[in-house]
Amino acid sequence: MPSYVIFEKCDGCKGQDKTACMYICPNDLMVLDKERMKAYNRDPQMCWECMCCVKICPQQAMDVRGYADFIPMGASATPLRGSEDIMWTIKFRDGSIKRFKFPTRTTPEGSADPLGGFGTHDDLNSPALATEPGSLGLTAVPTPN
Repeated sequence: MPSYVIFEKCDGCKGQDKTACMYICPNDLMVLDKERMKAYNRDPQMCWECMCCVKICPQQAMDVRGYADFIPMGASATPLRGSEDIMWTIKFRDGSIKRFKFPTRTTPEGSADPLGGFGTHDDLNSPALATEPGSLGLTAVPTPN
């Protein structure tokens, strides 16, 4: 099921030009209604159900109806994003609640090496990509016969 906005909770990210859900949506589906200052999904049929908007919303105003392989029928899953992890709250039909944390980072922010420790080259005519052949574990890039 596609993402949807809970209008009572949405504050349009307090009047900014671009809301958090607009910023994060990989399919560019979220739009801000500037008259009502509420976000909405402009084409629910195109939603990938990636839950990016649900996880980033500071007001918890986004939701996605879950599938049985993720949460049981009738239950709800609510994420609360922190700086290091996401706290998921699962509320079951019988009213019981289960919470768990899932880390969002494994390294400190800004410490990731974009080349993975491999060297790079500047030869645009080379058949090798930026970190090849080292990242492939080879001494040279194979060439066709």
